[in-house]
Amino acid sequence: MLLDFSLGQTLVIALLFVWTGFVRTGLGFGGAALGLPLMLFVHNDPLLWLPLIGTHLLFFSGLTLRTRLHNVDWRYLRWSSIYVIPPAVIGVFGLVNLPTLWLNVFIYSITLFYGLTWLFNRAIESRKKWVDKVLLVLGGYVAGTSLSGAPLMVAVYMRYVSKDQLRDTLFVLWFILVSIKMTTFIALSVDLHFLAALALIPIAAVGHMLGLKAHNAIMRNDSLFKRWIGGGLVIVSALGLWHLRM
Repeated sequence: MLLDFSLGQTLVIALLFVWTGFVRTGLGFGGAALGLPLMLFVHNDPLLWLPLIGTHLLFFSGLTLRTRLHNVDWRYLRWSSIYVIPPAVIGVFGLVNLPTLWLNVFIYSITLFYGLTWLFNRAIESRKKWVDKVLLVLGGYVAGTSLSGAPLMVAVYMRYVSKDQLRDTLFVLWFILVSIKMTTFIALSVDLHFLAALALIPIAAVGHMLGLKAHNAIMRNDSLFKRWIGGGLVIVSALGLWHLRM
């Protein structure tokens, strides 16, 4: 798959996968949400990028969790899965069957929403149990469609999971959701571009290691980091939606 791109495009792809690896471990979520909109500028088909992102998420989250499973809030994970997994499965089928244009509009729109909330420091919050359930259902569907549902679900998880357990618990949730997505891809004969994913793992590993080192610093300056990222997401999403009109 990588041979189909020019040298310049390949270098951009490499930088984007460093970025997704950094975000995934630096924040504990958001690798797809912050990486996919940029990847669509290189090639506008989400079904090209999502299997690559999914393979990397399985690899790196599994690598991180092999010594961290004791630090997972299994009780809350089991309870929340009831609301997250069914809509995620529905979202995967939507991803495979919806037109590419619709998917791109959906991805850029949800990313624009995230960008605006982060830029203006307006956190997605839930103070009632029924709102928790709605956010989990929406997050599951968005994750199934585009792997970009993390901020919706994190808003709920932050209320019930301790800060020390949050990242590891989320990694298990991502592992489960991506396993469902990848299994569905295989069942529906979607090309996983597995060799390309393997070739990009050492590149993504650079971002993964940088994210691990920067995680504590990012958590201490969470609001500032998100405001800068939010501004970038607003620009990228606006450009993406404008480009789709052309």
